[in-house]
Amino acid sequence: MEAKQILDYCLSSLNGTVLVESWGEKGIFYNPGLVLKRGVYVLTVKEKDGDNDKASNLDRTGIYRVNLGLRKSTFQKMYGKIPARPAAGGVVDMDCDFTALDIIIPHPVYAWMGWVSVLNPSKQTFERLKPLIQEAYEFSVEKFKKRK
Repeated sequence: MEAKQILDYCLSSLNGTVLVESWGEKGIFYNPGLVLKRGVYVLTVKEKDGDNDKASNLDRTGIYRVNLGLRKSTFQKMYGKIPARPAAGGVVDMDCDFTALDIIIPHPVYAWMGWVSVLNPSKQTFERLKPLIQEAYEFSVEKFKKRK
């Protein structure tokens, strides 16, 4: 799959979402009516390494990573624990190959917040990702209501 297909799916399937491009990534935010400056993150697509996020080796040609924030209870069901927050520039302490393609894994930096990621998901993996995207969307709606 192409990153654009995933972003288009979110924008067409998740009411009240907008696309924001910043910090070298594209983000889907829940922000109906553009009430907040940005909105609340649902999902991001990152296509290059950043100063504090190099574990996925995104500077490889054609590699991108989809990232989404789940409820911590869901993350724990998937991976058994919430890792400690890593130091700046560090990686969470979890037994994962953060460079592996097409596998839903903890986010290398933000797993401590319940975030998961997948590099270059196939159509089959994207189908498994859809319920997680729905949860990330519903979670962002809850957070939005608290901020508004």
